[in-house]
Amino acid sequence: MATQKLYAGAKLREMRGRLGLTQKDFAAKLGVSLPYLNQMENNNRPVSTTVVLALAQEFGLDVTELSSGDSERLISDMREAMADPVFADDVPPLADLRLAASNAPALARAFLALHQAYRQTHERLASLDEALGREDARIQASPWEEVRDFFHYCDNYIDAVDRAAERCGSAETALQAIGVTVTLRDMAGLRTFDPDTRVLALSHRSAPQTRQFQMYLQLALLKYGDLLEATLDFAKFQTEEARAIAKIGLANYFAGAALMPYGRFLEAARACRHDLELLAIRFGASIEQVAHRLSTLQRPGAKGIPFFFVRVDQAGTITKRHSATRLQFARFGGACPLWNVHRAFETPGRFLRQLAETPDGVRYISLARDVSKPGGSFGAPVRRYAISLGCEVSHADALVFADGLDVSQASAFEPIGISCRICERPECHQRSVPPLERRLSVDTNARGVLPYRVS
Repeated sequence: MATQKLYAGAKLREMRGRLGLTQKDFAAKLGVSLPYLNQMENNNRPVSTTVVLALAQEFGLDVTELSSGDSERLISDMREAMADPVFADDVPPLADLRLAASNAPALARAFLALHQAYRQTHERLASLDEALGREDARIQASPWEEVRDFFHYCDNYIDAVDRAAERCGSAETALQAIGVTVTLRDMAGLRTFDPDTRVLALSHRSAPQTRQFQMYLQLALLKYGDLLEATLDFAKFQTEEARAIAKIGLANYFAGAALMPYGRFLEAARACRHDLELLAIRFGASIEQVAHRLSTLQRPGAKGIPFFFVRVDQAGTITKRHSATRLQFARFGGACPLWNVHRAFETPGRFLRQLAETPDGVRYISLARDVSKPGGSFGAPVRRYAISLGCEVSHADALVFADGLDVSQASAFEPIGISCRICERPECHQRSVPPLERRLSVDTNARGVLPYRVS
């Protein structure tokens, strides 16, 4: 198999700017000529092995950062945005999107932000009667989506928060040290904290791992508030609502990282070949917490397997998503119906395995399971979700749940996509809408699986 060339012009320009070096000085430190560096920064030449070694030796760069998934995320997000009917008559080819993501990532993100604003304006106009006469009727980013995208483009890894969590030790001991009393109560919610009495009440109905997680979350808010605020300042959210949601997200991140400290968790995951149940028992965590934590192991210099992680509800709507792989999820709507995560609801308490291939020819192994959450009492509503964790099939040897699967046979891989509008499979029996960038032909005298044929 031919070695794939590495084009990382945007990364090189970003690093040079961060170091405050001119092109001439940067070229000298890398041991290349000025024209050669200029060509690499403009993606006219691939990054050479000599430059990769110089980056590692001179600047201590984790060279895996040069091939991070930022470009693939941007390409996937732009393709989905381009599926909007407003672009129907003027859709750029995929090659142009790849160039934009590689050479002008800031411009690509600006385009996505503009399209996001357009969608929100369109939705606002659709319910104009509700907005008329309100003083606060103005166009602004959805706080929830803004926070989701923040974690998405951070690779779901926040280094300062993760390292602080790794050092914090026992949650209950740390809470006691700052004068907080922990008590169990019969309550419908999971956690309440009284700042006057400094009493943290946890529901005795919730599982032990949930109570432990909530203690770490409260510890993050009380003891590590300055660290969380500094991270929020860096993110520059547009609204106070987004900042507040992100603060809870960072506290949740801290709790997961404290419950499963990076170094020990990574070592244990490798030792048991990423057996989710063994890891859940060892770290006193839930299956969902373990799967989510595996998707965050992206620390420079100590990266784990690049996993994707997603959670969906019974309607197929994605409620959590992250991918450190080339597979990127739809930003809006649900996931491909051929994916095994949707079948997990049919087999509660069991892991489902799937070998899948996306339209770009990349093959994955995917693990899915339901994660229903009881309400804690008779008659209380049950929250039903399904999660999926997976990675590229090249990592199959490091996964216990790949045992017994024949990854060498092309026929073993099921064809899946991202969303119908950007999936180019012409014969998919589950297609709901035609694919973008494909012409259709309709024969009134014949009907196949679909009422049209995709050219």
